[in-house]
This record gives sequence, structure tokens and C-alpha cells, in this order.
Amino acid sequence: MQNNRPLIEVENLNIQLDSGRSLVKDLSFSIGRERVALVGESGSGKSLTARTLMGLLPSACHPSADKLELLGEPVLSLSQAKWNRLRGNQVAMVLQDPKYALNPARTIGMQIEETLILHHKLPRRERIERVEAMLEAVGLPEPAKLRRWYPHQLSGGMGQRVMLAIALIGNPQLLIADEPTSALDHAMRDQVLELIHSLVDERNMGLLLISHDLQQVAQYSERVMVMYQGRLVDELPADKLASAEHLYTRTLWSCQPHIDKRGQPLPTLDRTALEKQYADS
Repeated sequence: MQNNRPLIEVENLNIQLDSGRSLVKDLSFSIGRERVALVGESGSGKSLTARTLMGLLPSACHPSADKLELLGEPVLSLSQAKWNRLRGNQVAMVLQDPKYALNPARTIGMQIEETLILHHKLPRRERIERVEAMLEAVGLPEPAKLRRWYPHQLSGGMGQRVMLAIALIGNPQLLIADEPTSALDHAMRDQVLELIHSLVDERNMGLLLISHDLQQVAQYSERVMVMYQGRLVDELPADKLASAEHLYTRTLWSCQPHIDKRGQPLPTLDRTALEKQYADS
């Protein structure tokens, strides 16, 4: 694949429930080998979009699109066999809580090694060496010892780093990170996001980082896309967020906690004005 070819291409993606209710509406965007954040409040459709790209939508949700390609492959018509070759190998996803994403009955080493077993024909000794090197790459100490641990022996931050190791062990071209720091405290969030940033840059990967925290992702992304009620309402460079013109983006940005704002109410969104903006556009 050429570096200038988009890794994700989406044109007019719609997701509906069996009842006919629309969850995502006419969503269009593309992502190359860059760091892009998809942000919005809970329920805006950003995680549904990510799961559609990975072929992981629940059966009650029905996607349709004029174009929906992942690494040049048509997402909506891929067979299960093709998905098995693609997921974990060329594209990987990091979920938000290691308590639920990691298998409590298998060691850390076994869970990281699984990608190498499924997608790469390597001797066991080499697989173990790669697992330990990956644990070291994500900043975990004593990898030879740690790979024998079980998930319950890890802290939240360690668990998140293990999930990142699982995602990156196969050297994918694209990483989708869905709220990867929501279960962590603020200091640990910055450490994990900095780690994702550095590893993505080192490996020349594409990154789709999904979050509700506009301020935090701003420093780890090059471009930001903003969703509201299933629609993409704004798109701008990350370094322009502080001067965003769109009403919704400005409101999200101004909700940043600060000691100078202690005791003051956070700003609220004027939804009537926002709906009028849609009607006028």
C-alpha cells in the first residue's frame, strides 16, 4: 500500500436500528497515515462508527454507505475469513477498559502472542522474544516475568499498556483507539496517550483516537473531527481548537476544568441555536 492512499474512506455512512431510528447520519471522512481524533459527547455515534469500521456492530444496527473502505477493502461486504486476516494483523483496535477486554483465564503473554500465532508463522522462541520486546516497548518492567502474570495482577494503567501491546504486536497499518484512557486517572491518561502518540509515529501508522475529551486529545492529534447526534458537524486542525468557530466545538472546548473556574458553572450548549445553524446550512 502506498503511503498517500487513505487507510479509511467513508462516504455517507448511515447506521439505523431495526426500528428505523438513525444513529449515524450521512457521515463522510477519510484518514491517512496521520493522527486523527473523533470527539463528541456520549451518544454522538463515535464508538458506533469505530465498530462499523472493524465489522463489530451488534446485529440490531444496520450500516449502509456509498463507500466504506478500510485499507482498500469494502467493509460492508467482507467475509468472516477476510475479517480474520485483517483484524489484528493490518488493523487493530484498543478498547477502553482492560477489566473487560482481557481474558482473566489466560496469561498476559498468551494474549499478546495470539496475534503472532494467528497471522505470523514464527518459532515459539521468536514469538516469546517479540512479546517481551513489545511489553518493554509499551513501558512495562520485567517483561520476562510480566508475561506470566494474569490480568487481575495488573493495575489499570498496566492493563491498558498490555492492550496496546496486543494491538501493536502484529505491526498494523492502522490503530483505532476507542476511549483508551477513560478508566484511568488524569496523570495516567497523559502517559498512555503520549505512549500511543510516540508508537504510532515510530511505526508510521494511522491513528483514529475516539474520545469525549476535546482538550486532552488536542495535544496528541493532528486533526480533529467533531460529532453531534450522529452527524459530523466540524473538522479542523488540532492546533485551531481554541479558536474554533462552530458553536458545538466551542462549547466542548470551553468545558475544560481549570482552577480559575472553580465554583463557576460550566457552559451549556444552546441546542436551539445549534439546530437553527443546521436548518440554515
